[in-house]
Amino acid sequence: MSLLSKVTRCMRAIAPLELAETSWDNVGVLVEPPFPSPKQNKVLLTIDLTPQVLEEALADPKFGTIVSYHPPIFRGFKRLTSEDPQQAMILKAIASGVGIYSPHTACDNCINGVNDWLASGLGKGRVEPITPADNPPEGQEGSGSGRLFTFSEPTSLSEIVDRVKKLIGLPYVRLATMDKNKLIETVAICAGSGSSVLNSVKADLYFTGEMGHHDVLAALYRNTSVILCEHTNTERGYLSAVLKPALEKQLANETSESGEPIEVVVSQADRDPLQVV
Repeated sequence: MSLLSKVTRCMRAIAPLELAETSWDNVGVLVEPPFPSPKQNKVLLTIDLTPQVLEEALADPKFGTIVSYHPPIFRGFKRLTSEDPQQAMILKAIASGVGIYSPHTACDNCINGVNDWLASGLGKGRVEPITPADNPPEGQEGSGSGRLFTFSEPTSLSEIVDRVKKLIGLPYVRLATMDKNKLIETVAICAGSGSSVLNSVKADLYFTGEMGHHDVLAALYRNTSVILCEHTNTERGYLSAVLKPALEKQLANETSESGEPIEVVVSQADRDPLQVV
């Protein structure tokens, strides 16, 4: 069995694809190389597959699979040429025998997924999905899109901001509020771009990566504060904190075709494209 096949089976155990937003998302195996090397025993985790991340993977011939949280193939191709940078990455991966798997919204919606990781940094409280999954797979009861976090005790907005910074690993966040001294009882959470999930939710605070200007204003009109951390900053920490150890556990008894243990590595080249300068 190829490295990609083993990773696929394990990723589906961690984040079942039945939980993904398949009406618009593109998840699962995106690239299956016809000639993988039996010597490949490394898996690279990244939020985005960029040329820099691909170069990082191809620099080590041991890498045989890339798990890219965001799908690098999102819309259909009519042709594959090296003139298009995105298509060039796919061609290089295939030529090097490297497979690509994307879990995206399956990882958002599953138990112990990205949104649960975000909730874990807020403190003591109760977590439930904003939109529960229909007929979730066994073991995924309580899964679904977004999370609504209810504090065991009301907590100051300033304390929550500090906790978010610590969890995300940032010295700053963007905050919109009518009262910096308000006490927060409920937080609606959505990794990445949260408007479509959060806009209709009644909560004291929205916690997400990005929202449109008018969506933020609408939240303030309802006396809901907003914490924004930039899109991928709400996702990247999950790779090291949760996904890497979960995938290592799933792969613990597996080996490469050449008999070597399988190693899971978090990309060092992957980063948010936006910087404060």
